[in-house]
Amino acid sequence: MRSNILIGVLVLVVVGIIGFMIRQNSSSNIAEEVVNSTNGIVATVYKSPSCSCCEQYSAYLRKKGYGVEVEAVSDLQSIKEQFSIPYELESCHTMEIDGYVVEGHVPEEAVQKLLAERPDIKGIGMAGMPSGSPGMPGPKTEDFVIYEITHEGIKGEVFMII
Repeated sequence: MRSNILIGVLVLVVVGIIGFMIRQNSSSNIAEEVVNSTNGIVATVYKSPSCSCCEQYSAYLRKKGYGVEVEAVSDLQSIKEQFSIPYELESCHTMEIDGYVVEGHVPEEAVQKLLAERPDIKGIGMAGMPSGSPGMPGPKTEDFVIYEITHEGIKGEVFMII
């Protein structure tokens, strides 16, 4: 009789644990679906065919809930000219998102701020390929300074420091 009670308790505990795990899994799936469906923004990342850090940046954005299309182009400089990217802000990829241009390994917090505030600028950019920035290996060694890109294609004011 004592063993029957013990088996019954064990069965209840196992059923409870399985129920808890199913509930946790479905809650996180629901949360992920909400992020993906409410975001609904698709970014187009223009990159050189051989650039792997641009792929990492695209994966980073997908993880944050953005739809991302990657276009490998043989002449990336023509894309930079098309979007009037200032020379001093050039990086390894250029992104077009919801009417704005984003140059380089800009953290998603700055992209989010750009899309939320919708300033009257062409876009934002962060020069080079800083260590520890999204898509780049290594530790963060300095502040990430993101600048405005004016409608005239000129490096503008500091947009955000992360």
